[in-house]
Amino acid sequence: MIENFRLKVFRTVAEQRHFRKAADHLYLTQPAVTQQIRALEETLSVPLFDRTGKEVTLTPAGAILLRYVKQMDALVARAEEEMSTLVGEVRGELRIAASLTIAQFALPRILGDFVRLHPSVQFAIESSKTEEVIQLIVSQRAPLGLIEGPAQTRDVTVEPWIEDELVLTVPASHEWDYTREIAMTDLKESHLLVRERGSGTREIVEQALMEHGLLIRDLKHVMEVDSTEGILASVEAGLGIGFVSRRALRRALLIGTVKMVQIRGVHLKRQFSLIYSLGPEPAGLPGLFLSHLREERRHQSTPLGDAPKAREKRPRK
Repeated sequence: MIENFRLKVFRTVAEQRHFRKAADHLYLTQPAVTQQIRALEETLSVPLFDRTGKEVTLTPAGAILLRYVKQMDALVARAEEEMSTLVGEVRGELRIAASLTIAQFALPRILGDFVRLHPSVQFAIESSKTEEVIQLIVSQRAPLGLIEGPAQTRDVTVEPWIEDELVLTVPASHEWDYTREIAMTDLKESHLLVRERGSGTREIVEQALMEHGLLIRDLKHVMEVDSTEGILASVEAGLGIGFVSRRALRRALLIGTVKMVQIRGVHLKRQFSLIYSLGPEPAGLPGLFLSHLREERRHQSTPLGDAPKAREKRPRK
């Protein structure tokens, strides 16, 4: 990337909050980093960092400079993208913010398809809870986001993407199986594994419980787990049961470590959504990837067709 070296050192120290960590990140010596920062401060005639604590922190002047450096980075990235089109090549780095389930189970294949078309593109994926992904878009720290829960804000543009379904997942040895339905109230006596607060999955599960007269606090045994993978691993280990995206179950269903269970009258369908800043649609590399995501939506006429069914035990005739 075209970038002023001294400002690059400044930005790295600001992000790492430590001169030694910044030096390691830049493959420089710590004195070299210190020298670059000192020279920048002398040029600007203001201190940029407060060095009194264990971690360096930005002074008010440093905070102002960092804001403009980030804007410069974005402009340089756009310039590189536009110039690359002159030689018929798409290149650059694209930061994507995505909810955890999407980042783990829906996005990797899509990124792979895109990189095969545009091998000079690099991705930086930031995965977090739905509400934090929204904040990354609002603060313009990422141009595109993918969320699994409802966007409780009007500060971003929300566009439906692809469909998903949450299914009740139990250990392979559990007495429940896919051949019979259970009632939602049967969960009261179970060890239920749930996602942490702020998760889109947690919101959907809580809403489904409420529609059947239950609250999380009404259940006798509840354990919070901070990821879909964590819930699935805990189910496989026999620690409880939990609601998991069908997209996350391919491997576990194939090897037979878990089963899906039907709940009478409950179908937890949900919509994954694209989000981006208000105003004009993203252009350049973000716009190109947005088009790729929309193409993926058009191809998924049967959204959940890629998830195999559990090894069902059929009743004998």
